[in-house]
This record gives sequence, C-alpha cells and structure tokens, in this order.
Amino acid sequence: MGAGHAHKLYRHGRSPVHALPPHTKLAAVFAFVLVVVSTPREAMWAFAVYAVLLALVAYAARVPAGFLLKRLLIEVPFVAFAVLLPFVAEGQRVGVLGLSLSVNGLWGAWNVLAKGTLGVAASVLLASTTELRDLLMGLQRLRLPPLLVQIASFMVRYGDVVTDEMRRMRIARESRGFEARGVRHWGVLAKSAGALFIRSYERGERVHLAMLSRGYAGSMPVIDEAAASRAQWSYALALPCAALVVCLLGWTL
Repeated sequence: MGAGHAHKLYRHGRSPVHALPPHTKLAAVFAFVLVVVSTPREAMWAFAVYAVLLALVAYAARVPAGFLLKRLLIEVPFVAFAVLLPFVAEGQRVGVLGLSLSVNGLWGAWNVLAKGTLGVAASVLLASTTELRDLLMGLQRLRLPPLLVQIASFMVRYGDVVTDEMRRMRIARESRGFEARGVRHWGVLAKSAGALFIRSYERGERVHLAMLSRGYAGSMPVIDEAAASRAQWSYALALPCAALVVCLLGWTL
C-alpha cells in the first residue's frame, strides 16, 4: 500500500481504539450503522442511547467533543433538507408556533437528522482513529475487490499530487502579479486548468511506467498483515452488539 498517509480527519493518539486493527473497526462501524438505520423512528430513546454509546467510544479514543462536533458540520446539507420536510410533505397537519407542519414530515425530518447524525458521527470517529493507509488495508483485509482498493488508494494519493500542483501554479501566477478579479481573467484560469490536466495526465503516465518497471502486474504487494485476535474482535464489536440490543428493545417496547 505504500508509505503512510495522514488525512485531516485523523487525530494521532495511543488509545485502545487507535490500536484496534482497521478491518475490525470498519466492520464495527458498518454493523452499527445498519442497526441504527433499522431502528424504528418512534423509539426516540433508542437514538439517545446510541449517542451515549458513541460518546463512550469517543472518550475511550480520547477524541475531544469539539473535534467531533466541528467535523459533524459536513452534514449541514442534510440538515437543511430535513428542515424543509415538515413544510413540503403531505398528510395530516399540526400547528407548531403558528406554523402548519406535516406530521409525516416531522417524523421524516427526525428520522433523517437522528440516523444521519449518528452515522456521520460513527464515520468521523472511525476516520479520527484510523490512518488512511490503514483504512485501505482494512478494506483489503475484508476481501473488498482488490481493483477497487487500488483505485481508491491511487485516487487519494494522486489527489494530493494534483492539489500540490495547483498550489504551485497559483504561487507562480501570484509571483507574476496576477490576481483574478473578474470575467476578463477567466481565460488565464482556463489555460491554467488545461495545463494542470496535461501535467496530471503526463505524471500519471510516468507513474504507471515506473510501476511496470518495478514488476507491477495488477496487484499491490501487502507489506504487513493486520491480523486481529478474538479479544480485539470482541472489543470492536461491543458497540454494534450493544446497539443491536437497543434496537431489539426499540421494536418490542
């Protein structure tokens, strides 16, 4: 998989959650999200329990609440969609603070907000405690098609290359006194975008030739095997198992 590659969501630490093999954490988060989605929306108390479970995971991982809440802002578009549901949905209406809102829309908004927020929070905790390289290795360990893992790996790494190239081109433009102030400067930006595409394509060709010269035959070598013990699996699956108990109670109570 190549050298280590840190991402902005990752928070360095030495917690028990950080130490878990990546494929166990991926499986745990996937199972947790499935359980949350399967929970009836009327069991509002169950979602509060899920939030407490995630808070315990964040505490064990030593992830500050501010760090987590700041990265939850990524779901703002979904929040905006949920806010509109009570106004546009059809069915029985109810008056709230002088506004006529749809009952089905209110339940739908709650369903989107609760399940979406919990899913995003679980994903952020996963990204905060697992490096990107380890996530890719975890996907490979879970028997995801190797070609998809390779595409994801190259995409992430090449994205940084393109971003760095864009930064250098911007610095070069600014060092020559260029500032994009209006439509008349769009031509320069369009030429820069074309040059960036050509440079990116040429670099991709060079990287591919370099890989072939080093014996690449369609699969990447696995440098280390991230095997997980039974205790590690038990520790990782404690979250979805506890959530499953809550989900079953939500359906029966």
